[in-house]
Amino acid sequence: MDRRSVADELLEQTIVGSFSRIGIGLRRRVFAWPPFTGGSLDGRTVLITGPTSGLGRAATDALAALGARVILVGPSQDRLAGVRNALVAAHGVDRFPIVVADMGSLASVRAAVTRVLETESRLDVLIDNAGAIFQERIEGPDGIEATFTTLVVGPFVLVSDLLQLLQRTPGSRVISVTSGGMYSQRLHLDDLEWRSEPFSGSRAYARAKRAQVALVREWARRLGPRGIVINAMHPGWVATPGLAESLPGLYGLIRPLLRTPAEGADTIVWLAAAADARVRSGALFVDRRPRPFDRIPTTRLSATDRRRLWEMVVGLSGMPDPLPER
Repeated sequence: MDRRSVADELLEQTIVGSFSRIGIGLRRRVFAWPPFTGGSLDGRTVLITGPTSGLGRAATDALAALGARVILVGPSQDRLAGVRNALVAAHGVDRFPIVVADMGSLASVRAAVTRVLETESRLDVLIDNAGAIFQERIEGPDGIEATFTTLVVGPFVLVSDLLQLLQRTPGSRVISVTSGGMYSQRLHLDDLEWRSEPFSGSRAYARAKRAQVALVREWARRLGPRGIVINAMHPGWVATPGLAESLPGLYGLIRPLLRTPAEGADTIVWLAAAADARVRSGALFVDRRPRPFDRIPTTRLSATDRRRLWEMVVGLSGMPDPLPER
């Protein structure tokens, strides 16, 4: 391990230094990250959920600047149109189709997939970015706890139903945007929907994110050599409207250390655009570097647990297993 990697690993262990704006600033200098090249995504199509604010908006702006056709997926027609209009004004061309979809409704996700399959001939990158924190336990239209639907089951259906398009596109990639909060929570496989335990919105969010990254590992294992690379990333601590609204106390406490949305989105863009981001599949990245999935041994999911989680999510989705074990 060279000196740069040693320094990076020591920084990662500090957590505060790693996840704050300090971490990305130091790593950018230490590793001399080359700038993204304009036009590097010309001719490629990217689908992103949650593109209207925060990380999703920052990633959308960056991907559009690299020349990508960006499919904007979100629940509000008006907000999506506002983003599209801003992008058209900035780039002078409309390569930003809108697909209205609520990730908390499986019927809405499937309708979105139908539209994408009807209008798109390729899909180079799928970015699962949309998220939400609910302060009380509610169930969505499918009778599933809303956090788990929005962050886990809805994205699972999206990837599953777009698998055929991803497989037809050489070099395709799937990117799941997670949260450092998932490190603190153990996934309760016997109570994924909080039917027994008193509900906590922040813990439900963190556990759903842990389920999300566990499924990334299972997707990678089952996809094997099919040519689709799937990875997770977490952006560190970022000043987003979602954080300010859902966790105002934490936001106020660490605000001076928070990254900008563009800094938080950097690894999303790198995973989408860089050639060397295809070297690994089934990994978790922070600041363009692979990181451990667990920091606390008691939160670790075994391979058997990940297979069980996969089967449970397939059951909740109400569809056949997209990649059954042979």
